[in-house]
Amino acid sequence: MFPFIIALHVVVSVFLIFVILLQPGKSDGMAAFSGGGGGSQTVFGGRGSVTFLSKVTTGCAIIFMLTSLTLAWRSSHSDSVLRARRNLAATDAAKKTESSGPLSVPLPTGQTAPAPVTGGAAIPAQGSGTPAGNNTPATPAPAATKGPAAPTVPAAPAKK
Repeated sequence: MFPFIIALHVVVSVFLIFVILLQPGKSDGMAAFSGGGGGSQTVFGGRGSVTFLSKVTTGCAIIFMLTSLTLAWRSSHSDSVLRARRNLAATDAAKKTESSGPLSVPLPTGQTAPAPVTGGAAIPAQGSGTPAGNNTPATPAPAATKGPAAPTVPAAPAKK
């Protein structure tokens, strides 16, 4: 049944292309090529070709859409697609169980984890903040100046 639908789909596709090209447009398209040019001497008559070709085009378009939908549904429900989906779900579940720890997140390739901070200057240890009785704020840093810093000159010794 599946090969029959594929063959029907291909035949209808090719036939639909020719029927669309045969329809007379503003300049009579390929209908003039087939011997007539849209005049009253054509095979289908003066207006007969327009109605007949539009009906054939509509029928071919309906068959084309039905075969397209049937092929899409059939291919998405095939055994190989369902088997691949089950395999993907199984591998995702296996990855979740392997990486259950919070620090076991894989890093992108080519990168390493940053080194831990040493010296204790980055984050104060818990409970090592200011004492409860000392509520004085820390002294602010000196204001930044624009331009290069002035050179420091050692103080001259005092004369006695």
